Amino acid sequence: MALAEEDKALSTAPQEAHTSGATSPLEGSSRVRPTGDKGIELANMSRAERQHLLSKEASFATRTPSAIEDDGYVSSDDETGKFNDSAALLETKDKTSWFTTSPVFSSRGGKKFKRTKISKCAVCIGIVGGIVVLVSMIVGGGVMVLGRKPVAKSEGWYPTPQGGSLSNSPSWQESYAKAQKIVERLSLPAKVNLTTGVGWAQGFCVGNTGPAYSVDGELLFPSLCLQDGPLGLRFADHATAWPAGLTAGATWNRELMRERGRLHAVEARGKGINVILGPAMGPLGRMPAGGRNWEGFGSDPVLQGVAASETIKGIQSEGVIATAKHYIFNEQEHFRQANEWGLSHALSANVDDRTLHELYLWPFAESVKAGVGSIMCSYQQSNNTYSCGNSKLLNGILKDELGFQGFIQSDWLAERTGVEAVLAGLDMTMPGDGVRWADGVSLLGPHLTTAVLNSTIPLWRLNDMATRVVATYFQVGQDKHFGVDKNPPNFSSWTNEKEGLIYFGAGEGPRGVVNKYVDVQDGDKHSQVVRKIAAEGTVLAKNEGGILPLKRGAWKGKKVGVYGEDAGEGKGRNYCRDRGCNQGTLASGWGSGAVEFPYLVTPIEALSKAFNTTAESFNAEKPEITSILSNSNLKKISASAEEQDLCLVFINSDSGEGYLMDNGVRGDRNDLYAQKGGDKLVFTVAEKCTNTIVVIHAVGAVMVDKWIENENVKGLLYAHLPGQESGNSLVDVLFGDVNPSGKLPYTVGKTFEDYGPNAGILYYPNGIIPQQDFTESLYIDYRYFDKVSRHHPRYEFGYGLSYTTFKINPKSFNAPDRSSIPELPAARPTSRPAPKYTEDIPPVSEALYPPSFTRIKKHIYPYIEDPSKVVKAPYNYPKDYNTPRPESQAGGGEGGNPALYEVIVTMEVEVENTGAVTGKEVVQLYLGMPDKVKVYGSTKADEYVDFPVKVLRDFEKRKTVTLRLRRKDLSYWCVYRQNWVLPKEDEGKFTVWMGSSSRKLPVKIEF
Repeated sequence: MALAEEDKALSTAPQEAHTSGATSPLEGSSRVRPTGDKGIELANMSRAERQHLLSKEASFATRTPSAIEDDGYVSSDDETGKFNDSAALLETKDKTSWFTTSPVFSSRGGKKFKRTKISKCAVCIGIVGGIVVLVSMIVGGGVMVLGRKPVAKSEGWYPTPQGGSLSNSPSWQESYAKAQKIVERLSLPAKVNLTTGVGWAQGFCVGNTGPAYSVDGELLFPSLCLQDGPLGLRFADHATAWPAGLTAGATWNRELMRERGRLHAVEARGKGINVILGPAMGPLGRMPAGGRNWEGFGSDPVLQGVAASETIKGIQSEGVIATAKHYIFNEQEHFRQANEWGLSHALSANVDDRTLHELYLWPFAESVKAGVGSIMCSYQQSNNTYSCGNSKLLNGILKDELGFQGFIQSDWLAERTGVEAVLAGLDMTMPGDGVRWADGVSLLGPHLTTAVLNSTIPLWRLNDMATRVVATYFQVGQDKHFGVDKNPPNFSSWTNEKEGLIYFGAGEGPRGVVNKYVDVQDGDKHSQVVRKIAAEGTVLAKNEGGILPLKRGAWKGKKVGVYGEDAGEGKGRNYCRDRGCNQGTLASGWGSGAVEFPYLVTPIEALSKAFNTTAESFNAEKPEITSILSNSNLKKISASAEEQDLCLVFINSDSGEGYLMDNGVRGDRNDLYAQKGGDKLVFTVAEKCTNTIVVIHAVGAVMVDKWIENENVKGLLYAHLPGQESGNSLVDVLFGDVNPSGKLPYTVGKTFEDYGPNAGILYYPNGIIPQQDFTESLYIDYRYFDKVSRHHPRYEFGYGLSYTTFKINPKSFNAPDRSSIPELPAARPTSRPAPKYTEDIPPVSEALYPPSFTRIKKHIYPYIEDPSKVVKAPYNYPKDYNTPRPESQAGGGEGGNPALYEVIVTMEVEVENTGAVTGKEVVQLYLGMPDKVKVYGSTKADEYVDFPVKVLRDFEKRKTVTLRLRRKDLSYWCVYRQNWVLPKEDEGKFTVWMGSSSRKLPVKIEF
């Protein structure tokens, strides 16, 4: 059945499916963007402009949607068979894609921030870009080329698996039982309210749902507050600026990862926040210059998975819902959204089935296993279907195979369809506005109400959406901390004033107290944890002659020089909106994942204090400290450095979300070198100063081969993004108060080419719909360096020095007889019935606006105005919608089949400190797969499954370590059998390596 014409236009009216874009002959070769290309620079917004962000004059300069396209699902199970478990993917230009194709709204591209005017210059650039696209298509050359073979597509996956059907999750069963008692009493508009945000800036938080009432008007469920982000509370006052996810990942410390998440949630709960929009595990780090890599934990699925799992457990232990994001393949910022750079569609990340399971899905599976309450789908397309409308990804993978019991929410304006997205498995649209920011028009809201009333969307699907939201609320115990009448948000994301508009986005209406300035930092207790995480996340990469730690009292009467803009505060810790500029010391990347710093201890501040305190403690003469906090005054710096006994040089490299641009960097970095002339600064100092120590604050890998072999560069530290205690945490390491134990969560190459031909950002579109093929398959970061033996990294993944030395002593190794282990996991557990509700569609009168209802301008409501619009008509459902898919045998529990998480091998290791200084070491376990695993179904005698040389499988940071290998760790994803397969004994031996980095592995065991 169909929606009425007016509503149909906002819920998608299926038409003809598009084909994929064209391939550029330059794809993969233009990895580093020329520094002169600034792309489209958005106008800067001053602090004062925050009050006008939603004024009538402000708007995005994008064209009005005119064509509405559909989810066109093309079945190609036979195509999938072309790509077996071998390396065929790497050898084929047009690889198999197993998702569906879904051209959707030509909508306004949004960014997760305030609306900004676009300059005439930007509009002109867009027009010129469009002309270039057209001409390129006509001539068949240039930047884009017509005639690319369309990517293969697979079936849609329907219907949506209902929550509450897992038979092996008693806690979720109890939560669903509680939720059912509430949902069965809710009116139809109330259920819709649970699934649709009320609109941008229509509540105190960046995302807000409406309250839910029973049919007779009783408030049964509160509005929910959803707030960024992964390293703190965006737009909130008196809250902590935590170290970034990358810094937490560099600690390799499970306990600190969990404590960071727990205290983050304590602060969120204290501010009245129900849902934290974090942690981030997408991007995974496929491209080392990716703009938002710093929000995640490192360039390996296991490291990301462990860190995400620990963070989620920490967050949800305090009664706050965690959000695993961005699902999935959101690996770069360029072209991530529709209508950026003059293109009407976001790019498509094209990925094969095995790569999905063994790389990008892995941390999300671990998150589901940890019980995560929400998952956020990403902006870009996945195999030519927008991720938030991809039924294979949402229904088939998340809800069936991984057994996800929580709710799927869209990234802000990432939903590009209405009906199709709901049928594909989306449970909540955020912030509620559909195709334009802050216009009060939703793809769901009243259109979802209408679609249920006219039977376009089945009532059971809406019930499942609402039940998932309510069940998650109970699952983390929010009925104890929040409830319908307690603990609402006590801060405003939109103003710092005490009083203001209750509905800021309306620009009018009731006023009241909007900021209560509740301090949630618990004195200095949280800052102490910040300092500890940042210190443990600092990686000592070079320490020639034992120059570090700086001995207390050793520099009395000597001269110490501190150089570089990164050592000071610059123009202020919160000078740029969403930290969207690289000035002063770098302690956070930029974008929606950034927060306001309550304070920021700079390196120069902490160093000055440390040297002076040291001198006083020894009753000795203080060193003379000279600081030049600039990267550009090289002549003055050179003269100063020549006079110093010790020089500390601070450089950095910044990036962030794609809606902001700074110094020619729009989201993704242009290269992997230090920014703002950092390399020249180091060279200038090191040329004159014989004892030079370099400190790098960065969003990821920074290459150092321009100067690292200079004999005067004695020390190098990667301090990452340390948060508000930046200077103090660095001093702790420099002076040996904390023995460095951080390990690199990525590889530092010698040249960019070392990372491989597909590691570069797609800076220029290669089609009307840019296509990004992940043809490197499993080979990213250290896996690629291992595969291509001629590429020796400067510093390998997992690398990090200490002030002491360690020896790893194996104590025990326990593995069963492999002949007793079946190839496939046990059969999928039987599902239990999901909550059942009446199937009677309520009367239209229940969905009408109540009498004398006062509306707020641009506020999104679930009600309809005209009952005559509720008409039934034929509806063109997505292909395969009426072909139910079978349950995956890899599923049946949270994170997948419970048998996948059964421990098969255990090892006990003792870490012996063989030096004179107390310290910590990370024991890393890498696994090599058997080398004679035949491709399933192949008739060729010598066709074997291709595996990386080794992959990280476990790690611990303790003195006595127990490491484990689960069935999933020992298995590979077989695309033919659609299951995890553990190699047989006659297919070769497993190799276990243990050591302190991916290339320092002294312990080797075969079994």
